[in-house]
This record gives sequence, C-alpha cells and structure tokens, in this order.
Amino acid sequence: MKIHYQINFKKMNTTEVKGNWNEQKGKLKQKFAILTDNDLMFADGKKDEMLGKLQVTLGKSKEELLSIIASL
Repeated sequence: MKIHYQINFKKMNTTEVKGNWNEQKGKLKQKFAILTDNDLMFADGKKDEMLGKLQVTLGKSKEELLSIIASL
C-alpha cells in the first residue's frame, strides 16, 4: 500500500497533488482533531518535512502515516 501511494504521489503534477491533498487534509483533520493547518501545509519539495511533523504530532511511524493517508 505504501509503495502504491508514493508512486501515485510522484506521478501527479503539482496541481493534482494540491487538489488531492486538500481533500485528504480535511479527512485527516476529521480523524485527528489535534492536527492544525500548519501541520498539514503542503509545499513543493517539502513532503518529507511535512510527514516528519505529522509523525511527531501523531506519534506514528512514517509507514503508519503513509498507510493512513493512502486509506483516506
């Protein structure tokens, strides 16, 4: 599941990623009320930094986090 998500993420253009991310961001905020817009800010080239912040905030491993995002 993790590899599938990462491949799709890389093949999408920036506009597609941002549009898809806006949907997923809303779902993540519903699932984890502790998350803020700052935690979920997507910037080009900063995916790993954002995922690192989410890992710390949620106490999840990178694999767990990618699995959660992929299941949204």
